[in-house]
Amino acid sequence: MPSSGGGIGIMATVLNGSHKGTQKPLAGRLTIGKAPDNDLVLTDDTVSRHHCEIIRAPDGIHVRDLDSTNGTKVDGTRIREAMLQSGSVLKVGEIEVAFKPVTHRLEVLPSDKNQFGPALGSSLSMRTIFGVLERIAKTDATVLLEGETGTGKDVLARAVWSESLRAGKPFVVVDCGAVSYSLIESELFGHERGSFTGAVSQRQGAFELADMGTVFLDEIGELPLDVQPKLLRVLETKEFRRVGGNKPLSANCRVIAATKRDLNREVAAGKFREDLYFRLAVVPVTVPSLRSRREDIPILVEHILKTTGAHLTVTAETMAALSSHDWPGNVRELRNVLERAIYMAQATGSTELGVVALPTGGGEPAFQFEAEKSYRETRAKYDTEFEKRYVRWLLGRHSGNVSAAARDAKMDRKHLSDLAKKHGLRGSEDGD
Repeated sequence: MPSSGGGIGIMATVLNGSHKGTQKPLAGRLTIGKAPDNDLVLTDDTVSRHHCEIIRAPDGIHVRDLDSTNGTKVDGTRIREAMLQSGSVLKVGEIEVAFKPVTHRLEVLPSDKNQFGPALGSSLSMRTIFGVLERIAKTDATVLLEGETGTGKDVLARAVWSESLRAGKPFVVVDCGAVSYSLIESELFGHERGSFTGAVSQRQGAFELADMGTVFLDEIGELPLDVQPKLLRVLETKEFRRVGGNKPLSANCRVIAATKRDLNREVAAGKFREDLYFRLAVVPVTVPSLRSRREDIPILVEHILKTTGAHLTVTAETMAALSSHDWPGNVRELRNVLERAIYMAQATGSTELGVVALPTGGGEPAFQFEAEKSYRETRAKYDTEFEKRYVRWLLGRHSGNVSAAARDAKMDRKHLSDLAKKHGLRGSEDGD
């Protein structure tokens, strides 16, 4: 379930030594040392009895060394007193302590509407997302949309913008995965004439073009590592400089980002900066795949037919086939399949949208063997996959009628009904 962002706290986490994994929240003041009267007790020999203190104040996080023997370091630099950035690592003797923001989750009631802007969905998962976005649309909170390709992240981003107080201002899109490595910084921040080969004139970037509006950073997970600190600086300071420029420019705009990658996993793999992730994920929303919200397929089909102006009747057989397909390309694939079916119906003069040809492979190899799995485990895995696909195909052929499907396959009706339930497939028990 998505989170509304909530309030952000700071958690101290011990990264090494015998107390590795110990956590303490930083509310006001936190003392660290070997003595038992400290808030965070570290018994390592390199830690003094009262080693240092950390104070959370309105202007930031202050750290002060308490005349320790082996010193206190912030990101590798020994200090007596310093400001600690969220996400920084504090070294107490030889023990490392990270200070990371944590988001307190606030549960949001699902929306009573099945639409948010042009985004549609009557399923609980989509109405829950709509409930979150309805609440934060009028704010300037940064939104991070995660989910598979084709789930409609761009549609939700535009919906947030259209419902925001910045709706009358520009909506500027930067596809971080489509811009070449050498030009992405210029695409974001602009450049001065002569700043690099080919820069024959001054150019405004997305943050300048979107003044008072919204910047949509699509496929943010593709942003090069060396550009990520520059984006982080803009989000923190609300200022940027054009490539080759010295004059700071104001970034008065809202940021919405989207990615098909799991950014938490990318952070763990060192491919995405943790501090940038926290800045982007103020309101994190995971958009579900279409196969996990099959109950939305009928209203999506109706909407797509309406927007294309096609006056066609959808047969029960066609709807059953559409509802049982896995849709690896999600809503985008559904739209493409329907548009193809509409053209075919119009070309033949049909008034019905009949059974359409659906992709079967999902773009994945039929078998992917794993060396660590035994023959029995491997066969069980693919037996289950075969079973699921066959039952889905069989029910789709008979518009979900279990009795008719069982007769066709020469199966026991009860056995087929049990298989459908086992794999989360819906079939009608209506008969004969």
